[in-house]
Amino acid sequence: MMTDRAAPTQALALTGALLATWDALHPLFDQWFQGSRDAANKGAHGRHLVYRDGTPVGREPKGGHGSGQPTMTATRLGWISAARHVASYSAGQLTGTVLLTRALGYRVPASALAAGAAINALTHLVIDKRQPLLWLAAKAGKSGYVEHCTVVRHLDEDGTARAEDSGPGTAVFELDQALHRAIGAVAAVTTAWLAIHATKKGRTR
Repeated sequence: MMTDRAAPTQALALTGALLATWDALHPLFDQWFQGSRDAANKGAHGRHLVYRDGTPVGREPKGGHGSGQPTMTATRLGWISAARHVASYSAGQLTGTVLLTRALGYRVPASALAAGAAINALTHLVIDKRQPLLWLAAKAGKSGYVEHCTVVRHLDEDGTARAEDSGPGTAVFELDQALHRAIGAVAAVTTAWLAIHATKKGRTR
């Protein structure tokens, strides 16, 4: 039977392992495994119609889209793109967690893994939609930071610089990453707590 002293030690060790794994794998699955179109379109919103690649209806490049191509609202495209990204991110995170913990001889209960994955996935989806993140940033007094830290990646046809407020190098990106990692810590503690209690319950039966 597990002693009362052993449980906290095991919980701390598991939490540390989960935090290290998720933090190390986060950039890989949040950047390398994210589709280019999903990265560009996950923040899309609005009732205007767009094509599946994000091109607004009425702004089609010559020969780029036919009239028979399916369209949807920008908001729907944003949710689809964000959900697809989060699905691949969560699959990678879960796979990495299972491989690490089992390689170290520990089997995390499926219910505990599912809880941690759900916390990460649902919050990741909401944060990556950008509008909730911007709302939270405004409530936290970060609007000036968001407006100040933008980047210029493209020039318009007339040579005018066009600032972007999202993506690498922007305040929005930094706030996004900070929230993902902070919530990951909450998810790790939750997963470890559920795993330890499930193990204790199983051993006392």
